[in-house]
Amino acid sequence: MRLSYSALDSFQNCSLKYKFQNIDKIKEPKSKEAVFGTLVHGTMKFIHNPSLLPPKLEDALDYFSKNWNSDVFEDELEERSAFSMGVAMIQQYYKNNIVSEYNIVDLESRFAIEINDPKNGASHIISGIIDRIDKTEDGYEIIDYKTTKKMPSQDKVDNDLQLSVYLNAFLARYPKEAANLDKITVSLYYLKHGVKLSSTRTLEQLKNANQLFLDVIAEIEKGIFVPNVTPLCDWCGFQKICPMWKHKFKEERKIDSEEINAAIGDYINLKSAIASTKTQFAELQEKITKYMEQEGVERVFSDEGIIAQTLRKTYKYDEKQLREILEPLDKWESVLKVDGIALKNIMSVLPVSTRQDVERARVLDKESKSLTIKKK
Repeated sequence: MRLSYSALDSFQNCSLKYKFQNIDKIKEPKSKEAVFGTLVHGTMKFIHNPSLLPPKLEDALDYFSKNWNSDVFEDELEERSAFSMGVAMIQQYYKNNIVSEYNIVDLESRFAIEINDPKNGASHIISGIIDRIDKTEDGYEIIDYKTTKKMPSQDKVDNDLQLSVYLNAFLARYPKEAANLDKITVSLYYLKHGVKLSSTRTLEQLKNANQLFLDVIAEIEKGIFVPNVTPLCDWCGFQKICPMWKHKFKEERKIDSEEINAAIGDYINLKSAIASTKTQFAELQEKITKYMEQEGVERVFSDEGIIAQTLRKTYKYDEKQLREILEPLDKWESVLKVDGIALKNIMSVLPVSTRQDVERARVLDKESKSLTIKKK
């Protein structure tokens, strides 16, 4: 199997979206965020392309402006805000960096590295693009640009999978540099903030990165792809065919009667009204729940909002088993009460094998279904 980091990330966020993109090969319209990010990355490549005279700030802004795409934005105010943010990123980059001083090895370097599964001998390919590789005074630096508004903690950067994958790709290209691993820096450059967060990697972390890819490939090969509703759904281009969103586009699909549409609207209004009677509410809930079962959907839409049916599952951990896993790593005190939030906070810094042991210690406590409303 051939798998990129972005495909792995997509599978972990929503396995159904991964299926639409990589198995069904359904083309997804690019979001305005993706178009913006691509242009900023292109501008950074323009800035650092080898030349006798590096581009000045005015040249970089001119490149950004000439390649701007107005069509993806919904209104003029949104477009002006995005354009201003891009200009500010470029201006801040020039303020914080002397472009001519960097010794660039490669820009937007494509890679495809092979990993082998020791369990079955299967061979897989990890592919991707590294934004930038620099030669430093004592080693190298691998840099990935980010245009997101939120910066992670240093802990997250120290365990960032994407950077581990890029370093593995770099070592596949320059295998002798594995002996100088402590002199190779991996960095995430957050252009909106003008901040570069850097880290290094150990051989164990690089092996864990490959193992995580093998674990995800094993999950993909099971052929089970389920939708996952998250805030990222707002930027997904597959809503029209996603079972969690398809009812939103009922007019296009020419389905549903006036009766069920009225029931959905009444349900949402009554839910938020203090004086709504429990009997009427229960009747509407039963009608909508039966409709959901009949149509095979878990979310229904109307002009008033969205009703979602969720299966609530709560888990608990075997305290004795969890203690045996975490105490040797001095992490037991962090989750002394086996608190789910505290446990989640330390999961990202645990070794892959330990995270897998922790997940195996999780058992189903109880589950229940409920309807939730998101008002427009």
